[in-house]
Amino acid sequence: MPRVSQDQLAARRHEILGAARGCFARYGYEGATVRRLEEATGLSRGAIFHHFRDKDSLFLAVAEDDAAAMVETVARNGLVQVMRDLLERAGGSGDTAGWLGTQLEVSRRLRTDPEFAKRWTERSAAIASATRDRLERQRDAGVLRDDVPVDVLTQFLELAYDGLVLHLATGRPAGELSRVLDVVEGAVRRS
Repeated sequence: MPRVSQDQLAARRHEILGAARGCFARYGYEGATVRRLEEATGLSRGAIFHHFRDKDSLFLAVAEDDAAAMVETVARNGLVQVMRDLLERAGGSGDTAGWLGTQLEVSRRLRTDPEFAKRWTERSAAIASATRDRLERQRDAGVLRDDVPVDVLTQFLELAYDGLVLHLATGRPAGELSRVLDVVEGAVRRS
């Protein structure tokens, strides 16, 4: 039997995450049954769970993958850029459903599943930390306003992000939200 390379395993894992993201977004955590995950991925349960211990681990991996992408964008370009990217996807191809669905399912599970909330704490802390670090670098560069503590600005941006997610989740149109994000960005910058 031929050996499977690490690159092939990583590619298969990435494919499973993408298909599972769509399945969780469409059906929610409970509705994304193993049968639906098999249909979405085109793989057997054995193939899926060769890469992930169980459905909970698969969902957490999807959410972690999204969080890691967010941390990377925040570190490079800030949380407002994450919001701009989300708006661009919402206005363009409409492929926000998977990502947005995952975010909403994470929010629901944080409220209803104490074990999940405990496991998720590290991931959300990484996003907040990346946001704070970016803001501190911006303040050191003289770009960020200095009359408000960085922790308050971090919370302000997190609230704007949560509001954008809620706005899009309820199906309201993006409209002038790009201009709203200009105001959010202006609110944290030095005038």
